[in-house]
Amino acid sequence: MKKRVVGLGEVLWDLLPGGACLGGAPANFAYITTLMGDHGIVASRVGGDSLGIDALRRMEELGLDIDHVQTDGDHPTGVVNVNVDSDGVAQYQIAHPVAWDFLEWNSDWEQLAQQADAVCFGSLAQRSQQSCATIRRFLSAVPQQTLKVFDVNLRQSYYSQQILSESLRLADIVKLNDAEMPKIMQLLQISHNDEKASAKRLIRDYGLRVVCITRGSNGSMLVQGDEVSEHPGFRVRVADTVGSGDAFTAGMVHEYLHGAPLELMNEVANLVGAWVASEVGAMPAPKRGALEYSLAEIR
Repeated sequence: MKKRVVGLGEVLWDLLPGGACLGGAPANFAYITTLMGDHGIVASRVGGDSLGIDALRRMEELGLDIDHVQTDGDHPTGVVNVNVDSDGVAQYQIAHPVAWDFLEWNSDWEQLAQQADAVCFGSLAQRSQQSCATIRRFLSAVPQQTLKVFDVNLRQSYYSQQILSESLRLADIVKLNDAEMPKIMQLLQISHNDEKASAKRLIRDYGLRVVCITRGSNGSMLVQGDEVSEHPGFRVRVADTVGSGDAFTAGMVHEYLHGAPLELMNEVANLVGAWVASEVGAMPAPKRGALEYSLAEIR
């Protein structure tokens, strides 16, 4: 049975060396969610400019539900200048202010929140006071059983101790990477010795169900209560890393919603993340069922 899964936050154009690709962590997440077989919904805001029109058209072509994407007549569609190094690792310069800094709470989003099985939100879209307040209202409006996933995204200076702490308290699952972990623990004023101990401390302090730490090409660690799953990752030829973490989150959340054990959640998430890293951009088109075949093989 399809789950209604919302990517809440930014939609933007990644300006890569080879051209512009649609992106933004919540949109990337919703796209992979749709590929996995659930109902991926984008809750964001674009400008009324040509980039905004193109973003809506592109999302529709990709099969995404865009009924809840707002249009802003006063602010431009978001863009990010992306530089990719020789290893395919991306660095970002994010335009500000843009349309998704002005997410607006309305009756449509209230109804969407009440119907969501899961919602994924990040730290970046909370950089403005208005969008931060709207995201908090959305999360407070979801049913008690709705899964709330906090995808940490430490970009430039667009985060703070308050945003991290309050987001963790609102979440059921948190995903972060191994470079972010020590920074986050320092901001939260919690000692950090090793990843496993820090993950268990976050679970205890913030009432989380799962903590996920990604390690790039070296896989990931998932911690759920006393259970720990470590995965070495899949070796692929990396085109760029744009959106691979968002794909990982989508794979993990899909498996969690459908009752998979921790080990399978971890393996599927790594597989989907590696597949996106092997393609250009965050929303690649599957080639002749390759992704579906790979998922079927590990199940």
